[in-house]
Amino acid sequence: MAKEKALPRHKGVYILPNLFTTASLFLGFLGMIWSIEGKYEYTALCILGSCLFDGLDGKVARLTNTTSEFGVQFDSLADLVAFGATPGLLMYQWQLSEFGTLGLMASFLLVACGALRLARFNVQSAVTSKKFFIGLPIPAQASTLASLVLFAPHLPEAWLTDVLPVASLVLVYVLSFLMVSTMRYASFKEYGFIKAHPFSSMVTVILLFVMVASRPKMLGFVFFMAYLVSGPIYTLFILSPRGSKLLRDSQKGSQPS
Repeated sequence: MAKEKALPRHKGVYILPNLFTTASLFLGFLGMIWSIEGKYEYTALCILGSCLFDGLDGKVARLTNTTSEFGVQFDSLADLVAFGATPGLLMYQWQLSEFGTLGLMASFLLVACGALRLARFNVQSAVTSKKFFIGLPIPAQASTLASLVLFAPHLPEAWLTDVLPVASLVLVYVLSFLMVSTMRYASFKEYGFIKAHPFSSMVTVILLFVMVASRPKMLGFVFFMAYLVSGPIYTLFILSPRGSKLLRDSQKGSQPS
């Protein structure tokens, strides 16, 4: 029997992933405009929306088999705007401007380290494992700051004037360091555990969704902070030789004799 001839791929399919990237770029630009106008919560929502489109463009490109070097570079440039320049401007306008030069340099450091993080990712993506990111991903950094803006109204009144500005300054420096560090962060690109435990994975996802949906502004920030600390914990206490030895010893001790 003769082989079926493959149907030609429509040219419009190749544009689809870049449309999602363009949407992410537009939201980043819109977020900067709203940040200048003092609409900080709107800016935070733009950043989170950019994260959604950033995740979709890669998924669509892989599903339609339309990945390209052009798309990779365009995606990185859009990420630098949406997750570097926009959060940097947001934090400066929202909390860091009162620190003067120190706040200005913190905002710039966020953008600079984001650019370095993206450049390193582009260079190393072909030779590193897809299970983990080296350094905090720039969308996770931006989402942490965006969720902080949305979470801030739940803080006590005294904290908003005394604690929040200093905490924001420290957090920006910490996030900048983590982006260019060698900490390992889960990428969630490998689905081996999900395939092995589909039912328990589905229940876990549903529970997380219900929890975050019930109090999105509060639990969203808690979720991103948990991901933030997961990198140092995994790298320092599990990947390190001493941490691996302690983990093996604890597993041996828990086994029945």
